[in-house]
Order: sequence, then structure tokens, then C-alpha cells
Amino acid sequence: MELRELKALLALMRDFGLSELEIEDKKGKVRLVRSAGSLGEHPPAPAGPPKLAVARAAAANASGAAGAAAANTRPAAAPELAPGHRYVQSPMVGTFYRAASPDSDPFVEEGDSVRKGQALCIIEAMKMMNEIEAEISGKLVKILCDNGQPIEYGQPLMIIEAG
Repeated sequence: MELRELKALLALMRDFGLSELEIEDKKGKVRLVRSAGSLGEHPPAPAGPPKLAVARAAAANASGAAGAAAANTRPAAAPELAPGHRYVQSPMVGTFYRAASPDSDPFVEEGDSVRKGQALCIIEAMKMMNEIEAEISGKLVKILCDNGQPIEYGQPLMIIEAG
């Protein structure tokens, strides 16, 4: 398996929130593991049958480097909420988009009034576009994600002041 193939597999793992992936092809078998709490360290290969170990040293080196890169894209800690403020959280793993298309205006801007059920953003997951709607009416205080940013389940996307 070539380095570009390993990088593609690591990107797939990151995009879909996978912690483990094992692939076998005619060139050999590769098992990639990401530790959820790691800051770029690659966990030691588990002891056991050879089929569970990383088949190639290149895979370990590539996954360690990609793990460090993935650690840099982790979401920052969510800011503290003021009284009356609530998070809009991601219901899934995917990619955050502020608008329906690159040429469209964003659904909302900071400072806008929003009503319950109003579309706030889109999360793309497995080529499906999922509109995220406001659960409460109020004022959009802050947008916490960048357009095109990979996001995780439960990650805060925005802050709304109930009103």
C-alpha cells in the first residue's frame, strides 16, 4: 500500500470519526488505530495474532504523522455559556457548511434573530446534506465553526441567546 493510499484512509477515518480501520489487499494487510485521547501519539500495536498487528512499518509511520496532523484539527474547547445562552450541537459527524452552496449567502450571521425551526447550517455526512435547525428562538451570539470544517458528534456549532 502506498503512502498516498494510507493518507486517504487516515482522512476517511478522521472524516467519519473512526478509531480503527483494517484493510487487506494484494500487497498486504494494514490496521490503523487512532486513540481518541491522543495528542499525536500512536498507540502501541496490540500483542496477539499477526493479523492484528500493523503489517508494514510504513503504515505505523504514516499513521503517526497523520495522527499528529489530525490532532491539530481537533475542535477547540467550547467557550463558557453566559446565562440564557445555549449551544447548537452537531447531531452527527460530518463537514460544517454555513450556506447551501458556495455561491449562496450564509443561512445566518452572528447577531441575527433566529426562530425555532429555522435552518442555521448544513452538515454533510456521507454525501447527504443535513440541515440543522434552531431548537429555540433567540439571537445568534456566536458561530463556533469555520465553513468546511470537519466536526464531531456533540460538538458545539453555535451559541444562541434564548429570547
